[in-house]
Amino acid sequence: MSTARSERATVLLPAADGGTRAYTPRGEPLRTTPGGPPLASRTVFAAAHVVADARADVTPDGPAAVDWDATLAFRRHLWSHGLGVAEAMDTAQRGMGLDWAGAAELIRRSAAEAKAVGGRIACGVGTDQLAPPARLAEVRDAYEEQLALVESVGARAILMASRALAAAATSPDDYLETYGHLLRQAREPVILHWLGPMFDPALEGYWGSSDLDAATETFLQVIAAHPDKVDGIKVSLLDAGREIALRRRLPEGVRCYTGDDFHYPELIAGDDHGFSHALLGIFDPLGPLAAEAVRSLDAGDTQGFRALLDPTVELSRHLFTAPTRYYKTGVVLLAWLAGHQTHFTMVGGLQSARTLPHLARAYELADGLGLFPDPALAATRMRALLTVHGVPQ
Repeated sequence: MSTARSERATVLLPAADGGTRAYTPRGEPLRTTPGGPPLASRTVFAAAHVVADARADVTPDGPAAVDWDATLAFRRHLWSHGLGVAEAMDTAQRGMGLDWAGAAELIRRSAAEAKAVGGRIACGVGTDQLAPPARLAEVRDAYEEQLALVESVGARAILMASRALAAAATSPDDYLETYGHLLRQAREPVILHWLGPMFDPALEGYWGSSDLDAATETFLQVIAAHPDKVDGIKVSLLDAGREIALRRRLPEGVRCYTGDDFHYPELIAGDDHGFSHALLGIFDPLGPLAAEAVRSLDAGDTQGFRALLDPTVELSRHLFTAPTRYYKTGVVLLAWLAGHQTHFTMVGGLQSARTLPHLARAYELADGLGLFPDPALAATRMRALLTVHGVPQ
């Protein structure tokens, strides 16, 4: 290779001293195989992002403009690898650029697409159509409206943690009453979602207490009162020990879906007392690799599973670094670099939520893992982004 060509092959990334450093992209992607039998040993959902319509003339605080073709194509990509799709969750910028009207349309379209291709889908049910402050009765009505929509399209419901409920509730009893009411009327078992305040500060004190031990007891009371209506729980507290202790106390038949984007390999692999299934935002960019890893588990090869998934944790911890709720920016960057969309624009203008050094490091880590189907395309796009932001290549 000539010197000129070698120089063109590098990407000049921002360095800690304010200068640049040369990075040589990986030559070949990780080879994964789409298709094949559905994942068997674990139930795995990737919480999927939405693709903005970059040509729409909208304001950051206006309704989201979504590129429906690209958004649904990305879901077909996840399904093609055997993953389920967790729809209209926080990864889809729910409450951070995507309002309830947009989420409702997303649920309708994705559920129809899932039915067409035979894909597994579960959809978020929340209360984000409410304007604060809201009374408890209004919170319950809002949940009911969204639950009815999700059930009407044939998707599994995920009862999401509600900002409105966190603000309106005055005691654990308010949570017990609200969730009990919803579970009694649910037609099919649902997934209960516990999202920690690191993902959304407005959820501080959920389940009636900022003491996580006390909150856990209330959470378990809800499940114990209606075990036949709870398919599983999705826990996003970034505390592996707490998740393991919680899943050991679940009634038989109730799954634990890890939402821990820091410790997922060990939690999914499990121990002598059980394991976690998965519902993860990091499986949006890791989709093909994550599916390949779980197929190793299907074959009884835990060591092979860990060998594939353990090296991804550094990237995940980087994307989910505090303020954790802005992890979506890195997720969408990687989707653009991987060729799943034609631009790096997000609903609500959230592409501005992370710094250039953060995005550059995300690119470097993802490329090192072989996540980009076309490393040369990813490098070309990264150079373009860096150049626009004042790092000439």
